[in-house]
Amino acid sequence: MTGPVRALALDGRPLGGGLYLRIDHWAQQLPVPVQHTVAAFSACGVVLLAVLMTAAWWRARRADGAALARALAAPLVVVVAFAADTLLKSVLREPRPCQVLDAGRTLEACPGAGDWSLPSNHTVVVFAGAAVLWQVDRRLGGLALLLAVAMGASRVLVGVHYPQDVVLGAVLGTAVGYGLGRLAGRAASVVERVRQGRLRRRPAG
Repeated sequence: MTGPVRALALDGRPLGGGLYLRIDHWAQQLPVPVQHTVAAFSACGVVLLAVLMTAAWWRARRADGAALARALAAPLVVVVAFAADTLLKSVLREPRPCQVLDAGRTLEACPGAGDWSLPSNHTVVVFAGAAVLWQVDRRLGGLALLLAVAMGASRVLVGVHYPQDVVLGAVLGTAVGYGLGRLAGRAASVVERVRQGRLRRRPAG
């Protein structure tokens, strides 16, 4: 694998390779049911973010216009964060640690060549969602933040990311989510006008 690695822009082994291998070794010692649970959460935990975003929208219906605007924008923010992550991956072109290190059996199947590692897209997406939800509802935002931290940790634990992939993913996701969440809040007046228009069209009685 050394040939393809030389052609890539970034090699994460010197920074996080040792820690990754220690975490991978520890993960392989976990009871099998725990391994399966971690792998399932790591692969599908983003569904919980969708549940939290739906709950945020439901609670924001009676909140101010800025909160509702952010709740409505949350899915779009997550899509933008994913796109930014995909673009950055294509520039950094870091190979997955399970492709270049002797990690043994990982809890999640190692992605194929060309599926780059840095930053972790699962981490980016969930941190972006958490940053928006924090501006909508502190309680739901806190739950989303806990979900994001757990998601990031799981991506290393299942063997498909270096620790630094998750750290950069958290920074990128938070920056995109917070920035776009603030921007979405400026649409409060539009949301309020829509609300008022619906009230005027409601039949009397």
